[in-house]
Amino acid sequence: MRALRHLFAPSSGGAFPPEMLERIGAAIAASEARHTGEICFAVEAALPFRLALDDHRPRDRALDVFTRLRVWDTAANNGVLVYMLLADRAIEIVADRGFSGHVDAAQWSVICRDLESAMRAGDTEGGVMRAIDAISALLELHFPRPSGYVDTNELADRPHLL
Repeated sequence: MRALRHLFAPSSGGAFPPEMLERIGAAIAASEARHTGEICFAVEAALPFRLALDDHRPRDRALDVFTRLRVWDTAANNGVLVYMLLADRAIEIVADRGFSGHVDAAQWSVICRDLESAMRAGDTEGGVMRAIDAISALLELHFPRPSGYVDTNELADRPHLL
């Protein structure tokens, strides 16, 4: 039963120790030095029990988190959220409206499926790093950093444990 899986889910801190979070944050910062986009990484161990009982879908929760973390609020509308819901083994990418017409759902889906495969194989950190690289490549293509660009780092680089 899904609700029980969420009720008894281990903490996200166990799957993402502080040292790993630091390395992920550093990879995001290095990525953002190459384009004008913003990457936000959020991990949630489980849904609140009431949402799990109501069969709240991971995509819907990712949209909630996108709003709550204000990923939508970048000046160029080019923020990207990578959301992981560990109890469901679900990964969602939500991209702001600036990506419309540039990156389609299939491209985001490939990144999610690759990360899911890495997690199943026990290489969570490697999978996250490859996902950041893949997202960075899309950001560099569609939102290159012009010469003399001054970065305001609109979203925190350090991952969010929800």
